[in-house]
Amino acid sequence: MRVRRWLLSLLVGAVGAGQVLPASAQGAPFDLGPEQPGRIRAEADPAAIARIPKGYRFVAPGTLTVAIHPGSPPLGSYATDARTVVGADPDFAQLVADSLGLTLALVPVAWADWPLGLASGRYDAVISNVGVTEQRKEKFDFSTYRQGLHGFFVRADSKNGHIREPKDAAGLTISVGGGTNQERILVEWSRQAVAAGLKPITLQLFDDEAERLLALRSGRADAVVQPHAQLVFVAARDRDIRRVGTLSAGWPLNSDVAIATRKGSGLVDALTQATNGLIANGQYRQALARWGLEEEALARSETNPPGLPKY
Repeated sequence: MRVRRWLLSLLVGAVGAGQVLPASAQGAPFDLGPEQPGRIRAEADPAAIARIPKGYRFVAPGTLTVAIHPGSPPLGSYATDARTVVGADPDFAQLVADSLGLTLALVPVAWADWPLGLASGRYDAVISNVGVTEQRKEKFDFSTYRQGLHGFFVRADSKNGHIREPKDAAGLTISVGGGTNQERILVEWSRQAVAAGLKPITLQLFDDEAERLLALRSGRADAVVQPHAQLVFVAARDRDIRRVGTLSAGWPLNSDVAIATRKGSGLVDALTQATNGLIANGQYRQALARWGLEEEALARSETNPPGLPKY
């Protein structure tokens, strides 16, 4: 019952004024119902199917079994029935399965469990906001499908127009998760601002999203920084914050999100081909638009691109 009430609260949220939203998020909160009538579907892609290795054995015949962590809407969450997994990553998984001529089976997993489950063959792939890193590439293959972005969001009535580089954030107080990659980036931004003769960035460190947003809404912080998709969802739900900028999650390097498969399984080429087919026919962008994530679209999918180094 508690889970159901929490999910319903995500749908309703608090209504504010003056919010500027992506076109797909205007008018109503995102659909977290289990039926998902607006989900985009695809036709089978012969070019992608041809790249499935002849000897590849799917976990279940005729089925693409995909692990996903349902813990962060709009990327992945339990629906209002507290059972069905919905969101941008499930939508993309469905498109890929369709392209490969397969039925989709989603397996909800804890984030910490996906590497072992994938390596041991419990599922064919992981589609759950997994970033490409050089360390992960030692054990897994990757087909990129989305940019990894952090978002700068301010109150709807804020006079801050844009934050794209260190000088734009100089002198601001920013709410951010302690010990996160975002904190690492902003510490460097502050150093660069001071080196340019500007004011430093003041960081307010919180472990909890609710605390970060409270600091912003109460006026104690000028902006909040955390994964972009999470804040897109909050903005669409509550309508009292707005986006003023994004940056790569691996700044100053690019950080793409990818489908993860077992190293050397051979499935990666089919998944990359399927993704590029979906990009070409426009269904990829349509699926992202359902969840307000057009900003995270890639121009093309790549197999095992350079990943983030070990820090």
